[in-house]
Amino acid sequence: MVWITGAAGGLGQGLVEAFAARGWRIAAAFHRQTTQRETAQIWPVPMDVTKPDQVRAGLAQILQRWGRVDVLVNNAGVVADRLSWRITAADWDRVLAVNLKGAFLCAQAALGPMLEQRDGHVINVASFAARSGPSGQASYAAAKAGLLGLTQSLAKEVGARNVRVNAVLPGVLPTPMTAALTAGPLREFAAANALGRLNSIAEVSGFIAVLAELRHVSGQFFQLDSRIARWC
Repeated sequence: MVWITGAAGGLGQGLVEAFAARGWRIAAAFHRQTTQRETAQIWPVPMDVTKPDQVRAGLAQILQRWGRVDVLVNNAGVVADRLSWRITAADWDRVLAVNLKGAFLCAQAALGPMLEQRDGHVINVASFAARSGPSGQASYAAAKAGLLGLTQSLAKEVGARNVRVNAVLPGVLPTPMTAALTAGPLREFAAANALGRLNSIAEVSGFIAVLAELRHVSGQFFQLDSRIARWC
């Protein structure tokens, strides 16, 4: 079964659909209101990924219902875009807490049963911002860069137990997180891609669902748009 955080968001809903289409049982974790309905295959789980007690409680419910966790997709994320001298300490803490600390807490929890069953896959949804450090996104870029470091450290720690850890950089998608972008910035993002266009939720979700089933890939970063930049 797959545990997806941030399942109420645009990409989160796409992930639920993509995994469901491949026959997975899904724990769709959400913090704010969700329209996802419970079925035999899909189980909405309320959870704040920044709260260790809620993460542990959510995992306990998942294990009680299904007995194991095969895949964790750390998809929960927020932004608070401001120039670095204008961002508040509270916003900085919130962005780091959801994007990085939350991913760590969920991975830490999921790795317990994964290591015991000697099988599992953690997939972290990162961002091109981790590579490029955009102006006005210092908190988000820092959090996502930390997520890439976490991905490789965990991959090294758990590989001997047949647990894989990878990260995906989806690109700019039509989600609530990007809804405030006007036509001008969207054109600029598209123009920065070699293909001259942005990615889609369906393609990213489908890729992650396929990646989840790969058995011999770990510690890798998969950029899913066509922006080209050097890895630092």
